Amino acid sequence: MNKAITEFDKNQSYYVQEWQRGYESQPKEQEYYIEDIEGKIPPELEGTLFRNGPGLLDIAGTPIHHPFDGDGMICSFSFKDGKAHFRNRFVRTEYYLQEQEAQKILYRGVFGTQKPGGWLNNIFDIKLKNIANTNVIYWGDKLLALWEAAEPHSLNPHTLETIGIDYLDGILQPGDAFSAHPWVDPSCELDGGQPCLVNFSVEPGLSSKITIFEIAPDGKLLRRHSHIIPGFSFIHDFAITPNYCIFFQNPVNFNPFPFLLGLRGAGECVEFQPNKPTRVVLIPRDPKNKEVKTFSVESGFVFHHANAFEVENKVCIDSIAYPSLPQVQPDANYKEVDFDNLDPGQLWRFTLNLADGSVARKLVESSCCEFPTLNPDKVGREYRYLFIGAAHKDTGRNGPLQAILKLDFETGERQLHSFAPHGYVSEPIFVPKPNAVAEDEGWVLTLVYDGKNHRSSLAILDGQNLAVEAVALLHLKHHIPYGLHGSWHSVAVA
Repeated sequence: MNKAITEFDKNQSYYVQEWQRGYESQPKEQEYYIEDIEGKIPPELEGTLFRNGPGLLDIAGTPIHHPFDGDGMICSFSFKDGKAHFRNRFVRTEYYLQEQEAQKILYRGVFGTQKPGGWLNNIFDIKLKNIANTNVIYWGDKLLALWEAAEPHSLNPHTLETIGIDYLDGILQPGDAFSAHPWVDPSCELDGGQPCLVNFSVEPGLSSKITIFEIAPDGKLLRRHSHIIPGFSFIHDFAITPNYCIFFQNPVNFNPFPFLLGLRGAGECVEFQPNKPTRVVLIPRDPKNKEVKTFSVESGFVFHHANAFEVENKVCIDSIAYPSLPQVQPDANYKEVDFDNLDPGQLWRFTLNLADGSVARKLVESSCCEFPTLNPDKVGREYRYLFIGAAHKDTGRNGPLQAILKLDFETGERQLHSFAPHGYVSEPIFVPKPNAVAEDEGWVLTLVYDGKNHRSSLAILDGQNLAVEAVALLHLKHHIPYGLHGSWHSVAVA
């Protein structure tokens, strides 16, 4: 038997060494029509799936310390007339180009990647590399690669070639951040029911400044307002309702001195504080309303939110919460993860009572899960269905994501489509069918790493019958390293 698949976890149904190979770099850029297909691509599926994630996990053979420090690589799957075209390109940031020319690491990474030469070569160097590796969206006739600590990069949507840093026609200034987790409000009450993009930036410190942006479909700024909240903020994602932007201020502390002295990366200086509560901050989307509300809830750590909605005088937020956040260690190897020693992410519903300031907290899904998605028409509204990456079995343990789970909040039904033991899934994306009536009438797209054959496949699943055989599996000629986030654009761009 292949050495790469000999170590098997019977409880979770995965091969440890297979899972590790999903973190190998993919330096090649390719484009081709996908011909190795199981099943049939629905002819009415037309548009483009864009995905972003770290494509390089080493620089000229020198491994980076953490995958979140890897250079961003965009993949596009363009569908038209029952055919699919694949293309991948690296985001050619100035940092990527310089390191490729030098063939060595020139910049420090947020999560611990250091320049060669030890602390003496890193001391007081606080310039971080914009890796443009977290998300990719099409808005205002622009394709934008996002990384939350800096400005976006604009790309040619047809070729994925990098155009350069984009200041969104003056909305941003040099050095401004623009989060990698925007939401599209499908029907904004402040704009007569028109859709708008809602995003934020955060400037952390002893107190933190949160700036909210709302941008029209043509790319023009609708609203921008800033708010100061007390304490350090490590905020990756947020949620929206028609009236609020909702931020979870995780209970963490940041000690900058090891970073300044060249001993640790900035991310390694973030320490979880389990004895302090999580603060939930509600900021009104209407700039005329200055009443920011703050709630406290039992300690935990939230990276991603599934959705939020308002019911009478309450706001409900569905989030992936972790009981703890392990500190990133300088001597750790991210491929040598001991899943049993890590708390799993689980889906919780937080209900904020606007009248009395209380918070109710309920566990919705106990299995290890991450990367939730829903019908885009339900963003910020009451909804019935959620699709989410999940472990193969609900053991209560942490483990790699090998399945897509569908939750029905009305009936409690769970549908699971598993790719175990050799498949490892990415974030699912829900694409409604043309003229769909039911909320779950659409396709669920997810990129799956096939550890047995060291290649990736795009799975097209039936949103209404998730547990049955895939509608189609589109097998690539190579693998794509584990990615982060992506989006669907309703136009085929190949």
